Amino acid sequence: MPGGRLMDLATVRRHAAPGASNDVSPREAMWRRWDGDEWAALESLPATIRRRLQEHAYDAWTVNALKLWRMFRRQTASSERAERRLLRYLDECEVMERAAADADHRKVYGVPLPHVAAAASVLRAHGIAAATSPAAANDGGAAVATR
Repeated sequence: MPGGRLMDLATVRRHAAPGASNDVSPREAMWRRWDGDEWAALESLPATIRRRLQEHAYDAWTVNALKLWRMFRRQTASSERAERRLLRYLDECEVMERAAADADHRKVYGVPLPHVAAAASVLRAHGIAAATSPAAANDGGAAVATR
């Protein structure tokens, strides 16, 4: 903050490094991020995959997800099996990313990440769609899905 004043958002953006990100996880060292149109990639994925990417604890890199989706679909010759495989893979990647971020945090601060120490789970929207669906409204919400 020059001169001890608060900077407006435009000033902050001008001073930010090109390509600056708030992602401070070690993911860049773990994975290769493919270039491409993130929005077009997201729109090309099935709805269940898009939903899972929105819930991913970290930026799930949709171009990478689309490449994996296409590869899994070719390998399994089934969109449904490819979808299940990609969902499992995203879960595994998230666990590895969280473990790597926790290891880095322990190196720097000597303690685990607070949410890891608390054994907190990643917030997901499971049950929200079921709770707000017409079927759930008709049965008083008894059909709310849990995980």
